[in-house]
Amino acid sequence: MKILFVCTHNRCRSILAEAIANHAGAGVIEARSAGSQPSGVVHPLSIQYLSEAGIPTEGLHSKSWHDMTGWAPDVVITVCDSAAGEACPLWLGNAMRVHWGMADPSRLQGTDDEVAQAFRNTIGILVQRINRLVAANAASMDKQALKQLLDTLGES
Repeated sequence: MKILFVCTHNRCRSILAEAIANHAGAGVIEARSAGSQPSGVVHPLSIQYLSEAGIPTEGLHSKSWHDMTGWAPDVVITVCDSAAGEACPLWLGNAMRVHWGMADPSRLQGTDDEVAQAFRNTIGILVQRINRLVAANAASMDKQALKQLLDTLGES
C-alpha cells in the first residue's frame, strides 16, 4: 500500500510519519511525505527523536507534493489541520483521503524536556497507529473497510 503523508511545510509531522511507516510497515507500506508549501528543511529534532527511537532517517528531506506527480499513492493522510483544508493537486484525485490531526511538536514553546516529550508523544502516537494499520492487514481490505479503519486510527 502506498501512503503519502502531507503537512503544509513537510518538516516535522509528515516526515515523522513517513519514516515510521517505512520502518514499521517494511514490505507492506511504501510511504512518502510532502508539503503544499515545503520549508525545504527537515526540523533537526525530527531527526534526533526518530534516531533515538531506532527509526532510520536516511534520505528524509522536505519536498513539495508537486514532486510526487509520478508516484500514485493509494492513501493521502494529512497530519496537520491547515493541510487538511487545502485543495489537493488533481493528480491525487483517485487517492483515498484521511485526516490524522496532530499537534506540531516543533512549535511547542517550552523547556527542552517538554519539547522532547512532545516529540516522543507524537512519535508514539504514529507508531501505534501505523502498527495497528499493519496488523490489520489493511492492504487486503476493500476501500470502505480501509477508510473506516484509517478514520478510526486518526481518532485514537
